Amino acid sequence: MKLAREAAANDKAFVLSLSAPFICQFFKEPLDAAVPYCDYIIGNETEAAAFAESHGLQSTDLKALAREVANLPKENTKRKRVVIFTQGTEPTFVAVQGEDEVKEYPVKAIEKEKINDTNGAGDAFAGGFLAGLVEKKSLAESVDRGQWLAKLYAKVAMGLVQRR
Repeated sequence: MKLAREAAANDKAFVLSLSAPFICQFFKEPLDAAVPYCDYIIGNETEAAAFAESHGLQSTDLKALAREVANLPKENTKRKRVVIFTQGTEPTFVAVQGEDEVKEYPVKAIEKEKINDTNGAGDAFAGGFLAGLVEKKSLAESVDRGQWLAKLYAKVAMGLVQRR
């Protein structure tokens, strides 16, 4: 929490990946402590549903849930919170604190036979998205980078493991 407070005090971006549904289910207290400091929250549809359930949020629609999470209380009011929810081959939703519109970013198709492994694709998305932010790209360009890296990972993941 010291790092979270430091980031807020110095107007530095603080990012949280929900990582897995069990994080939301079994680590609610530390998650609750961290969320007010988060400028970016990234997760997939399953993680988002687990977050909603464990926090008693009203939304069941993923788009509405993204908006609801984006508008949770926040410490650093100089930055708007951005919530990014992926859902595999379905569009990525991006909600920005204080904005009604939740943007949808379609996922570029990948042939099923070219998918080797999707375990870790969410981490790849987060890495690509954050690379875009670091390079001062727009949200749309950062989402595109995240989707590109997740797609690349899904195609080569098992090949990387098999070479080891």
